[in-house]
Amino acid sequence: MNSLGSMGGLFSLTVLYGLACGVAVGGGLALLVVALRGLPAKPEHEKRQASERMSELVRFAGQRGSLAVGVGLVVLLLTRWAVAGIASGILVFFWDKLFGGAAEERAQMKRVEALAAWTESLRDTIAGAVGLEQAIPASARAAAPVLRPHLDALVDRLRARTPLPDALQVLADEIDDASADIIVAALILNARLRGPGLRQVLGALAKSAREEVDMRQRVMAQRASTRRSVQIVVAVSIAFVLGLSIFNREFVSPYGTAVGQLVLACVCGLFALGFWWLRKLSTVETPDRFLVRDEPGVQFVRPRPTGGEGGTGQSQTLPPHANTPTEGVRR
Repeated sequence: MNSLGSMGGLFSLTVLYGLACGVAVGGGLALLVVALRGLPAKPEHEKRQASERMSELVRFAGQRGSLAVGVGLVVLLLTRWAVAGIASGILVFFWDKLFGGAAEERAQMKRVEALAAWTESLRDTIAGAVGLEQAIPASARAAAPVLRPHLDALVDRLRARTPLPDALQVLADEIDDASADIIVAALILNARLRGPGLRQVLGALAKSAREEVDMRQRVMAQRASTRRSVQIVVAVSIAFVLGLSIFNREFVSPYGTAVGQLVLACVCGLFALGFWWLRKLSTVETPDRFLVRDEPGVQFVRPRPTGGEGGTGQSQTLPPHANTPTEGVRR
C-alpha cells in the first residue's frame, strides 16, 4: 500500500477513489432517471422470448456454473491473483457463447433443411388431390426429428378442432424461425383463400430453403479455420500466463500488487472485448420474424404507399375488429 500511495498520476489512490465515486454517482443518477421515466411495455412475443432465454440461462448456469467456479478457484490458488481467477471463471462460463458458434449454426442448418424436406413432402402429398388438412398429418409422420414434436403438436391441435390458420400460427411461434414464417404464411393464405397454385409455391419455397442451407454450409466451412485459429490463440495466451505465474513468479511479481491487479483487469477487459468482437463477426445475420402476434387482437400494419392518389406517406393500422387474421406483420 505504501508503494501504491506513493505513485502519482492515474494510478494514485486519490484518483482511483475519485473514479469509483464518479462511477457510483453516475450509475445512481442513471437508475433514478430510468425509475422516473419507466420502461416501454414489451409485446407479448418479446416477453415470451425473454422468459425462454431466462429459463435457458438458468439451465446453462446449473451446468456451467460449478465448472466455472472450480476453474476460477484453481487459477486463484495457482496464481494468487483475484482478477485472474474471476476472469478464468467468466471465460469458462461463457465459452460456448464466445467460441461455440459452430454448434448453433449446425442446429440452424438442420432446422432449415428439415423445413425444406417437410415442405417437399407436403407438396408431394397435396399432388395426390388431398386437402391441406389431410396432407399435414400424412407429411408429419416422415418429418425430421428436429420438427417432429412441433408437427405432432400441430396434428393434435387439428384433431381438437382448432382452426387451421390458428394452428399454423402456433406452429410458427413454436419453431421461431424466419424461414418457417415464409412457409407457414403460404399455408395460412391457402387455408383462408383456398386458391390454386399451392404446389408451385411450396416447391419454390423448398428450393429456396435448400439454397440457403448450401450457402450456410459454404460460409461455415470458410469460418472453421478462423474459429480454430482464435481458439488456439486463446489457449496459448492462457497457458503462457499461467506458466509464468507458476514457474517464474519473480517476472510477474508486479501483478501481485493492487495496481498490477488493476492493470491485469484492464488487459482481461481488452481480451474480452476482442473475443466479443470476433464472435459478432462470425455470427450469421438472419432476418427477423414477420409472422408474430403482439396482442390477442392482432394489428395488421399496412405498408407505406409509394405513390398514387390518396397516398399520405404514413402507415395505417386497422383496428382489431376490422379484420380477424391471427397473424401480424412486423415492419
